[in-house]
Amino acid sequence: MAQKKQVLRKYRREHVRRIVSGTSERPRLSVYRSLKHIHAQLINDVRGETVVAASSHEKALRGDTTRMAAATRVGALIAERAKAKEITTVVFDRGCFRYHGKIKAVAEAAREGGLTF
Repeated sequence: MAQKKQVLRKYRREHVRRIVSGTSERPRLSVYRSLKHIHAQLINDVRGETVVAASSHEKALRGDTTRMAAATRVGALIAERAKAKEITTVVFDRGCFRYHGKIKAVAEAAREGGLTF
């Protein structure tokens, strides 16, 4: 059963990636969610480099009591770091996850922080 779940996740991730691609003017905001943590990156796919990254692993975000609060703070932090690099527009990449819960919290916090997508 676990192998089937992995295959379906891989298909969903590839389906999203066929549509979404980041450039230097408009990088891809990729969000990954594990059971305990959440990670967000701004990626320039043309050059193959990560421009900005934020994670709930970081020391500044370790004190959050809930994972939902951590997701919101990661979204705000990625927006803040992107603005420091003068990035205002991005393409959102939810990966193999539904636009729901923690993924949605990251996206909404990034929008409130000034990113448009």
